[in-house]
Amino acid sequence: MLISLDIDGVMVPAKSWSKPELLMDGFPAFSAKATHVLNNLISRDCTIILTTSHKSNYSVEEWKSIFRNRSIDIEYLKCLPENINNLSRKDEIISWFNVTVIHDLFLILDDDKSLNDLPGFLKENLIQTSPYIGLTEEQLELARTILNKQSRYTVM
Repeated sequence: MLISLDIDGVMVPAKSWSKPELLMDGFPAFSAKATHVLNNLISRDCTIILTTSHKSNYSVEEWKSIFRNRSIDIEYLKCLPENINNLSRKDEIISWFNVTVIHDLFLILDDDKSLNDLPGFLKENLIQTSPYIGLTEEQLELARTILNKQSRYTVM
């Protein structure tokens, strides 16, 4: 399985009225709810591809450490390429999927409103969070529904 993952607004609720709690590594703490949901979605063979605007600020090993410090163990982690052309999140994701062959089930976890304009085959795998709340238990159920639908159409 592949999960395209944003951080701000998904794992870290974006509350403009308060500063997020920073952990010892200097990165914001993830919400307990979002951590619980992500841990219930990922499995040993799951690949996380970071789409966050922070993606190029850390190496893959540093990102793995950031996740481990927040009780999320990710074996396979990648990042979208650095966004040197200042593409919208929608265009970044479309560009990546245009050059990447996906044989797995996949989800897109993001709060970016530009993703409402994704092509149908990508949008039907989008779980769009509220930036003020982040990933929730209800969205875990939606993710399972999306993955079940995909698995019915996947040829093994």
